[in-house]
Amino acid sequence: MNTVIFRTIAPYLVALMMVFSVFVLLRGHNEPGGGFIGGLIAASALAMYGIASGVSAVRKAIVFHPLSVAGFGVLLASLAGFASLFAEVPFLMGLWATITLPDGTEVAISTPLFFDIGVYLVVLGVLATVALALEEDDRSL
Repeated sequence: MNTVIFRTIAPYLVALMMVFSVFVLLRGHNEPGGGFIGGLIAASALAMYGIASGVSAVRKAIVFHPLSVAGFGVLLASLAGFASLFAEVPFLMGLWATITLPDGTEVAISTPLFFDIGVYLVVLGVLATVALALEEDDRSL
């Protein structure tokens, strides 16, 4: 299914899917969504781009090796958990902090957000690795 129409529309659809995956990630704990579902959407976008443009184009677009992305995600999720130990509360207990931006706007950040971002990166990295490996094997047949 590598038609001209698919190859033409794929980059735009991939960009839309990546933005939507970040929206689903940030929507996280308050409503349905979070890191796992966002990572699935992002990995699906990369797989679709790989089908349309080839594996080498995807590897060039994502810059880092997908397993490195997954490893960084594990590190980030772990650090979110260990932050609670330094605050002398149970492991993975949610902690919140407020940051004041230069324009006076206050932004609340939390360890659950960093945990979700870590899960997002793990799912994206692992599934992108699998999808790219499968697409490389498929092209060699």
